[in-house]
Amino acid sequence: MERWTDLSGLEAWVWWDYRLAVLLTVIVPLGLLIWGYGLKFTPLLQLLTVYWRVSSLLAITVYLMIAEFPISFLTGTLARALIPISLWFWEDLSQGILAVPGGATRCFQVWRWMLSVYMGLGFLFSAAFLPCGFQQPLSASCRVWLQPPLAFKQIFHPETPVETLGLAGLIGLLAYGIYSLFFLWRMGQRMGNEGTPL
Repeated sequence: MERWTDLSGLEAWVWWDYRLAVLLTVIVPLGLLIWGYGLKFTPLLQLLTVYWRVSSLLAITVYLMIAEFPISFLTGTLARALIPISLWFWEDLSQGILAVPGGATRCFQVWRWMLSVYMGLGFLFSAAFLPCGFQQPLSASCRVWLQPPLAFKQIFHPETPVETLGLAGLIGLLAYGIYSLFFLWRMGQRMGNEGTPL
């Protein structure tokens, strides 16, 4: 993506993207999950469980980026597409949440819309860098995306070898793929019925 000649400008966008990701994909849904447990709000807990399973692909992407695996650009973009789907697909759970008025429901609705818009815009932004997923070595503009994951490593895994973290990412991606295939198979078995998220 050599058209990005102003790498400092790109760095600023990427860092803001990661900051928003931490806020909207980790902090807020974690707060909602704790709130839901306190209220024993079953539909909210079920939908958030689906969300955490799907969004784990973002965490996997971080570890793949630490190891500078080009496939991380593909998994990151895919995660941005799957997360909004996971939040809107289960109509029965959505109706169950909306049937219980209150602060948790309102906050969930605001968060779901904000996250969906953010993921939609982020998908377009990251999709422009999909060619990075097929580069070796990575260009300078592609490597800008590695800066926040490498900073994450310095904070949480300062003594862990990059190879070990990369292996963890690959194992996580393999497990994610196997579970996704199993999920699709189960969905196929339930076609025509109103299903419950696995």
